[in-house]
Amino acid sequence: MINTEAKIAKILLETSAIKLSPEKPFKWSSGWNSPIYCDNRTVLSYSHHRKAIKEMLSAKISEEFEGVDTIIGVATAGIAMGALVADQLSLSYAYCRPEPKSHGLKRQLEGKVDKDAKIVVLEDLISTGGSSLKVVEYLRAEGYNVMGMAAIFTYGFQIADDNFNQANCKYITLGNYASMIDEAVTSGYVQASDLASLAQWRENPAAWGL
Repeated sequence: MINTEAKIAKILLETSAIKLSPEKPFKWSSGWNSPIYCDNRTVLSYSHHRKAIKEMLSAKISEEFEGVDTIIGVATAGIAMGALVADQLSLSYAYCRPEPKSHGLKRQLEGKVDKDAKIVVLEDLISTGGSSLKVVEYLRAEGYNVMGMAAIFTYGFQIADDNFNQANCKYITLGNYASMIDEAVTSGYVQASDLASLAQWRENPAAWGL
């Protein structure tokens, strides 16, 4: 039976949610050169894969966060999947921005959340964890009980682990960079000769390709 990490890797590659290009790297908004670009919102266009991820996330959240009664999606990429998961689990739902709106009511949290709610924040992917943890920090500062965070995919950066540990925030993901690379080689998406470069990027993304 295929494991969850391998299944997620196959889905993300098949739907082009993840693109790998070691020879022609992408430029992230942070300025980093990267051989990978990930946009998990692409999966929403594929009903079968969307349903599979919704069910896997729901099962893992139920297993890892006993008693959760509210899902909060991170704007904007976590909004849709967060709503799908909340519906699957029959839980309350809201979404939250890393920063408040600059106009209108200038809200950061959209929706009604009880103060005694047990919350799991849902994100599409974890890179450094910085923007995701802004939502956690805001909710906790407002007096909400955040149990942790769930995401579809993580790059596996050490800085993410450090940031979540410092924030005392548990996080879980369905897939990760190592499993995705394994599947990419198996399926012929990248060549074995690319492995060293791909591994070097994950170890030191800021300096890679400079």
